[in-house]
Amino acid sequence: MLRIGGITPYSATDYPGCFAAVIFCQGCPWRCAYCHNPHLLSASAPPSIAWEEVTQFLGRRQGLLDAVVFSGGEPTLQAGLGDAARAVRALGFKVGLHTAAMYPDRLRELLPLFDWVGMDVKAPFADYPQVTGVPGSGAKALTSARMILDSGAEYELRTTVHSALLSLDALAAMAHELAALGVQRYVLQEFRQLGCRERLPPTQPNYLDCDEVERLGRQFSEFLVRRA
Repeated sequence: MLRIGGITPYSATDYPGCFAAVIFCQGCPWRCAYCHNPHLLSASAPPSIAWEEVTQFLGRRQGLLDAVVFSGGEPTLQAGLGDAARAVRALGFKVGLHTAAMYPDRLRELLPLFDWVGMDVKAPFADYPQVTGVPGSGAKALTSARMILDSGAEYELRTTVHSALLSLDALAAMAHELAALGVQRYVLQEFRQLGCRERLPPTQPNYLDCDEVERLGRQFSEFLVRRA
């Protein structure tokens, strides 16, 4: 049903307020320099675990876990995601999605299946190709962000920040764009080198501990700096 690159059996951080298992889906068309799951990028890599094994595991976790989160890679790349989400819901779990939202047409069909969505926002939408390596990626992400906000699902929009990739001016511009869309919950995540596919220069220490970040955070009713 899904090409699965791995599973985290227990997480207290991947679905807000819930204990969740995380299913990592294989394949992603973007090549962000700070990706910390490069082993999941190839869509043709053989799965590391069969879907039947995952459902058996989840069956043993009924009553112990609250939710199941589909992450990646990029889960919406795979045609089997919808059926997998329905199967997880049938087991009694809440269903979450981690996505970069590069397939707005697919996302439109999938959103009703998810209780919570975490969308990675890479940069100001006009600057997306500098991060993803894919022309037109920002327009697709913008369309998807609007859909998530209109869906009624609980959500979190978040941005991984490296000082060499996103200037404070770019962060401020991005926050302004998101606030204008009506985003209420926004998170800035500190870059972490662990698992990163490219060796980036060290990020500036305490980059997110500044007045500019504090000011941009005031545009949102819920704002958080998530430490590495």
